[in-house]
Amino acid sequence: MDQDQRLLHASSFGAAAGAYAEHRPDYAQAAVRWALEPAPGPRVLDLGAGTGKLTATLGALGALGAEVIAVEPDVAMLTELRRSLPAVRALRGSAEAIPLPDGSVDAVLAGNAMHWFDMAVAGPEIARVLAPGGVLAGLWNLMDDRVEWVAGLARAGGSAAVGPRDTPASWRAETAAMHLPKTGAAARFGSPEHGEFPHGQRRTADTLVATIATRAGVLVMPEREREATLGRIRAFLASRPETAGGEFTLPMLTGVLRVRRL
Repeated sequence: MDQDQRLLHASSFGAAAGAYAEHRPDYAQAAVRWALEPAPGPRVLDLGAGTGKLTATLGALGALGAEVIAVEPDVAMLTELRRSLPAVRALRGSAEAIPLPDGSVDAVLAGNAMHWFDMAVAGPEIARVLAPGGVLAGLWNLMDDRVEWVAGLARAGGSAAVGPRDTPASWRAETAAMHLPKTGAAARFGSPEHGEFPHGQRRTADTLVATIATRAGVLVMPEREREATLGRIRAFLASRPETAGGEFTLPMLTGVLRVRRL
């Protein structure tokens, strides 16, 4: 994806902010705990926070004592976050221009967002706001295509609907060489670590289609192509005994990529 395409995809979510808030999954709590495990203190920045899916999961882990700040560039997404989580300090800003002082957080987490960052710029900026020994962690919700019907769903949806970071094997390949701080900022971070944690989401065929419809690859499609893609997915789900008869659990993993600031 070139820079223009990346910007188009990254800016597509605001138009679907309400649907994103309603249908996107949260994150496995075990994954969030692991992401925060090496953090030297309780101050956590949810960067590219969207409508607050990861922010809410952090809030559910109140026993960890996390002090959460959310930063999001899109006005519509930020409005949804503030509506649903009014007690959270939520600021407009981006990974490339974080509106926080130097060394002001102990962990920077990004839920399904780090692949949108321009790490040549964001890497030094994240290092700036992180305290020494702080943690940078990206989290991604993945559909577990080791389950046969989920693999079939990925084929039915195509790469735009089920993209290169949406299944475990493709996520591992993508994160092996991407999404980490670039150039000079890389020297400020240690070696990356990966973790994968079981997760699941209760869905019906209709709500799973609605979830897939909030993905950037679908949001930027021409209307006719989008309807055809979602129609194929509906037909597939209707054809499978696992998904045709009401509620089911979508098998998922939350994948985590974490590094420590030196």
